[in-house]
Amino acid sequence: MAMTAGIPVLVAASGRLVERASGGKIPVGLELYSVREELKRDAEGTVRAVAKMGYQCVEFYAPYFEWTESQTKQMRKVLDDLGIKCYSTHNSAAYFSGKNLARARDWNLILGSKYVVMASSELKTTLEEWGKVAEVLNSAAEQLAPEGLRAGYHNHQVEFTPLNGRRPIEILAEKTKPSVMLQLDVGTCIEAGSDPVAWIRASPGRIRSIHCKDWAPGTDKGYKVLFGEGVADWNGIFAAAENGGGVEYYLVEQEGSRYSEMETAQKCLQRFESLHGRN
Repeated sequence: MAMTAGIPVLVAASGRLVERASGGKIPVGLELYSVREELKRDAEGTVRAVAKMGYQCVEFYAPYFEWTESQTKQMRKVLDDLGIKCYSTHNSAAYFSGKNLARARDWNLILGSKYVVMASSELKTTLEEWGKVAEVLNSAAEQLAPEGLRAGYHNHQVEFTPLNGRRPIEILAEKTKPSVMLQLDVGTCIEAGSDPVAWIRASPGRIRSIHCKDWAPGTDKGYKVLFGEGVADWNGIFAAAENGGGVEYYLVEQEGSRYSEMETAQKCLQRFESLHGRN
């Protein structure tokens, strides 16, 4: 049931992005942590509202794991009725082994997902420990592959913060299988002092989805700035992602703002469409 057909391959020519064979553009979705309070109150209603805004996909996060099978199937029906996709889910590191991995696999298959993404890892103090995280991801990738699913990893600041001379994200990229997606969170990459454009270029084909989260210095700004209001070079990020980075879909993510959750999601989508040249 994995929806691989929904994410056609991009072709580049003369350094310029060529649209997909299907004639569509790269989907833009919403990481539903952005509307977490609304999701707790009314999951189906929130997904419907997000689709009405114009988002083409959603990414569910940890609470989906606690759904029953019937709840998961009902959410898939909602997605199908709305004509939107769930290409990936965010998962605790604890979901990547044993019965937990089997449950995540089954629920992702029902949802039509393609990637089971590890949302974060417990704090590591050595590069060797980060190598163990890569082993867990590789093991999960092997177990998920027969069902058409892939594993992924989502960074925060720590993965881009040097440890004993190297950034942990480099260890993860080096030691994981090429099939393991390196989902880039732009805001945390920048706050940690790294350049997201440089990282995308250094990881061709691995950056298959991007959390479009902005950031700006200042206690009154940080992650509260809306998409496009921070310091991220979105034009450069889009260009790198679509010309070698391997991006298959974008996900807007917002941790907080001066507006309500739903108004924030709407404003971020409008700004994304403007900056990406979709209007």
